[in-house]
Amino acid sequence: MIDSARSHSARSHSSRDTPEGAGWGLETPGTYRELMPQRVKKLSWVDPRTLWPARNGVLASWFGDPTGHTRSRLAAQLTAAGAPADKVVRRSDPDRFSFMVIGDTGEGDAPQYAVVPAFLKVGQDTAFTVLASDVIYPVGATDDYGTKFFRPYQDYQAPIYAIPGNHDWYEDLNGFMRVFCDAPPLPTEPAPRPLTRVWLRSLLWHRPGTVDEQRLAEAAKLRSAPAQQAVQPGPYWAIDAGPVRVIGIDTGLLGTLDAEQGRWLREVSQGPVPKILITGSPLYVDGEHHPCPIEGGGTVDDLVRDPERNFVAAIGGDIHNYQRYPVNVHGRTVHYVVSGGGGAFTHATHTIKRVSVAGVTEDDFRCYPLRGDSLAFYSGVYGRRLRLRRFFTLSEAEATAVVAERLGIRPARAPGEAVRLTWRVRLAAGLLGTARRPDRTRRLRLPVREAFTALFSPGSATYSPPFFKSFLRLDVSPEAIRLRCFSATGMLRQELDPPVEDEVVIPLTRPPGTIDAF
Repeated sequence: MIDSARSHSARSHSSRDTPEGAGWGLETPGTYRELMPQRVKKLSWVDPRTLWPARNGVLASWFGDPTGHTRSRLAAQLTAAGAPADKVVRRSDPDRFSFMVIGDTGEGDAPQYAVVPAFLKVGQDTAFTVLASDVIYPVGATDDYGTKFFRPYQDYQAPIYAIPGNHDWYEDLNGFMRVFCDAPPLPTEPAPRPLTRVWLRSLLWHRPGTVDEQRLAEAAKLRSAPAQQAVQPGPYWAIDAGPVRVIGIDTGLLGTLDAEQGRWLREVSQGPVPKILITGSPLYVDGEHHPCPIEGGGTVDDLVRDPERNFVAAIGGDIHNYQRYPVNVHGRTVHYVVSGGGGAFTHATHTIKRVSVAGVTEDDFRCYPLRGDSLAFYSGVYGRRLRLRRFFTLSEAEATAVVAERLGIRPARAPGEAVRLTWRVRLAAGLLGTARRPDRTRRLRLPVREAFTALFSPGSATYSPPFFKSFLRLDVSPEAIRLRCFSATGMLRQELDPPVEDEVVIPLTRPPGTIDAF
């Protein structure tokens, strides 16, 4: 197996090494704009025209979540058409192979395309890729697949499997099922009984638009090579590849599992073969545990933690950055990873409190972007947006220093010259939501500050680098999995030589005397 990424000792500087490794101070942008369409529609997540079509998640929380019923109908349709009933893809990969994981990709703008050159370079010899959550923004529309899936990944010469995120469900998974499962739309069901919760939900529900079939067919030609083809058996699936089983689950609109999928997950996760879970909603994120309930009882994390099932990692999208929590479970380490930095706007990391969860401390925790870089990034965004650059904009050195002070942690990157933390720096950091140590929560309750943080909390894209995007490469052998997080900033240096922001080797072990269960 050829490793397309350089060794640790020879790799380019990362954001943990130097400010330049984070993309600060570099003047030469990458070549990613050459890959983009001439006209790009920029998404604004404060625009009502974006928010109104994406209303189904709110409606599901108010009037009941219909995704379990829809998912069951989709599974029945695919099984009747010849898909394997156990939803397992059985590949012929050797015992040593590599694959990619990239999450929350499809906004179709500069931040997504800025990931592509590094992704292609690192992934050139990999067997396949998994898209983890939210393939297409804002509502998973079929007509958006051309510029947000087929075009950016047209030069990736291997299959791409995917699990949907909540945004893909905003049009009832219509586009996702067409593209990844080659499934026609479901037949229309009878209208619900009037004056019921289901009836009221149906009145407000956003439904799939009419598909431009010619447009979709032309887009699909961009990934029509035989080596790129893969038809998966549904929105959730398992892949047997080399010595591991990769299991992808669909957490729908509200981040939960329906009873039918829960029964399937319990079945396919049996046995000692090492397993990796890919899920739309991460189980550990932002210093908190979200075990993912299963309808009827139990949680997804109950299964991940069960030593008899031998999960070694659980990777989730949905949150648009990178995080890793190495959790000790019954004497072994399970790595819980957030990998949602594939293209959508960057979720802040400077708002993450000092980590202390499930025995994982700040020394064990890893994230990208680093908290200081996240704060500097967003101080620039809001300085421009509010036309208050002189007040809000913090240098990377100021942002790194104030984060270390507020959280009481060592800077993840060695500080340069001493930085003077003025009242302006501290106030700007507080207004932008920078977390504080739990033992220093007493502070002046300023109504203006609280209102500002609620109204202007980080959550919008920026269209000039550095972008702080990321993706994963997993190198599998019978002995171990080497997991690496690579960064993509949109700068030429990182495009030519993608930095490794995090790396861990996960041993693969099986109880003595066991045999494969499948």
